[in-house]
Amino acid sequence: MSNNLITEGKFSYAEAGEGQPIIVLHGLMGTLSNFDGVFNHFSKNGYKVIIPELPIYSLPLLKTNVKNISKFLKEFMIFKKIDKAILLGNSLGGHIALYFTKLNLKNVTGLVLTGSSGLYEKSMGDTYPKRGNYEYIKEKTKEVFYNPDVASKEMVDEVFSSVNDRSRVIKTLAIAKSAIRHNMGKDLPEMNTPTCLIWGKNDLVTPPEVAVDFEKLLPDANLFWVDKCGHAPMMEHPDEFNRILENWLKERNL
Repeated sequence: MSNNLITEGKFSYAEAGEGQPIIVLHGLMGTLSNFDGVFNHFSKNGYKVIIPELPIYSLPLLKTNVKNISKFLKEFMIFKKIDKAILLGNSLGGHIALYFTKLNLKNVTGLVLTGSSGLYEKSMGDTYPKRGNYEYIKEKTKEVFYNPDVASKEMVDEVFSSVNDRSRVIKTLAIAKSAIRHNMGKDLPEMNTPTCLIWGKNDLVTPPEVAVDFEKLLPDANLFWVDKCGHAPMMEHPDEFNRILENWLKERNL
């Protein structure tokens, strides 16, 4: 997908399809390719799927937080002349979607959250990953998935590169602290937006009880479980993820 990136001004994004816009928001260590299955399926089935590169590592340090990435999303939607969209986010991407919805309810047709932060998440350990220790990074990356084979060498190499880049480490920590500060617990009951929660039963980062809490706190949410699945259902079980989401969109006429 990186070969198909469109760059216009400060925005880089992948886009395909026509119809109702679905804007996909990747996580902190995530990439656009994490959503290949979603991108390919829904862009051929009546939706315009757009995946922007979030400025996690390009914002000034003092602006590296959930609030400013949410502002970036608003600017992106204005740039693309999109008034309303379905927002689909994994991990930090889900948190960005929630924070954006809190401030821009009229611009959100529906929410799709999978392994979303915003209430609670467990980081890659109690302390930041040990820089320089490849095997440690490899094990921690594999823990994100129920099936460790999903963590390809390319993925491990990318995470390893990030945690050994001083600037990225500092900004990753800034985002992590921001995510804790911007807990959405008090805001969720006011967010009367159709919400689809697709959660891995074996998620160690945002455990199943987090999904249950999201369902309780959001006024209009449906929770779907994916068995033998960790923190990224759209990667581990793309066909099942797409089936669940497609059925939910049809039921909600979205």
